Amino acid sequence: MEALEQLLAEHPFLQGLPSRHLSRLVDFAEAKQFDAQQFLFREGEAAREFFLIRSGQVAMEIYTARRGAITIQTRQAGDVLGWMGLKPPYQWNVDARAMTVVRVITLKVEGLWRLCEEDHELGYDLLKRHIGCMAQYFKSMKLQLVSLVHGV
Repeated sequence: MEALEQLLAEHPFLQGLPSRHLSRLVDFAEAKQFDAQQFLFREGEAAREFFLIRSGQVAMEIYTARRGAITIQTRQAGDVLGWMGLKPPYQWNVDARAMTVVRVITLKVEGLWRLCEEDHELGYDLLKRHIGCMAQYFKSMKLQLVSLVHGV
């Protein structure tokens, strides 16, 4: 378990989180690997995990009948994938496909929420971190979409 706690501590999303909080997250964490072209999740599936990307690159895609899969954003080492489940139903609204071999740490969303309810200090810290990531991703997604639409 110590190795997993170290991986959590090294991820940029959790850097600086007190060790007492990291040790509690280990109970909901799992290290996983996805091969290139493998889907981490698909649109409409239950969003049961929150992903911390350790290495590799992931394409966030939407599917259209006319153009097929369209990459709307890419994520890489140090990024997070997913919502921490702010409101049910917890479902993915895009596909996530590994562009290269991808190594992640997954955190079970239900466990995270239970932990956040039990420990409001930890919950507040995680939500602040998550909101900061989401603001950054929305800005970069806007730029990628403008580039896609205008062929820049």
